[in-house]
Amino acid sequence: MTKIIVTPSEFKDFSKYILEISGIALDVGKEYLLETRLGPILNRLGCGSYMELLRKAKSDFKKELENEIIDAISTNETYFFRDKSPFQLLQHKILPDLIDKRTPKNAGLKPTIRLWSAANSTGQEIYSIAMTLIEMGVTPQKYNIRLYGTDISDAAIAQASYGLYNKFEVARGLDPVRLNKYFKKHEERYKIKDELRAMAQFKKMNLMKPFMGMGKFDIILCRNVMIYFTTENRRKIYQNISKVLEPDGYLLIGSTESLVNDTDLYVSSKYLNSVFYQFKQ
Repeated sequence: MTKIIVTPSEFKDFSKYILEISGIALDVGKEYLLETRLGPILNRLGCGSYMELLRKAKSDFKKELENEIIDAISTNETYFFRDKSPFQLLQHKILPDLIDKRTPKNAGLKPTIRLWSAANSTGQEIYSIAMTLIEMGVTPQKYNIRLYGTDISDAAIAQASYGLYNKFEVARGLDPVRLNKYFKKHEERYKIKDELRAMAQFKKMNLMKPFMGMGKFDIILCRNVMIYFTTENRRKIYQNISKVLEPDGYLLIGSTESLVNDTDLYVSSKYLNSVFYQFKQ
């Protein structure tokens, strides 16, 4: 099958469309990414050009093709305990401090901990946090734990919700002890055990849309996603995040990311060679 090349004008129009529906910015030079990710969809639908595919997407009122394009173009690169240091930071600093602050004086009440993974992808980050909590003794029997994972991709959210991973996915970041403890074999794949699955909720969410009905969170992780947004959109997202973060809450971003040019709402602190952010006092 002959590969169809995206023209400069098609790339400009398609990039604008993708930015509008997802907030993901494709700069000039990323034509190969568009062709690699959307080429199979174009071929399957028998489109003779990327402009024809764009017209089909815009005329699909059910938005099924739009969702398929979002699934294809969004980067779902993740693995269990990615970067490791954020989970050590949670275990040794943030969660102990938070538990001290959230433990009621009335010993009969359970402390509540609410955490949101804003770019959850296929669920590895949330489940890594759930494992960390259990290994700290922070279990649903002792605490009201609310773990929320969101992502713009329907396919990613579906996999996270089901908690099913192949051999390659569980090999990335999981040691045999954790694999045996927290997963059960499901044919040729591995399924997260019900104990962890019950701790988490997953929902499709576009970070460029208003954050409605979410309540407040003690910890928000927004790691390795802002690089796909424009500076203006990053500022909007961080502003919206500030509205759902508790006044004494914690924000974690990617180890190679910075808030310097995007917001001045937070102050950084360092612990165990990791950085976290809180509101300026």
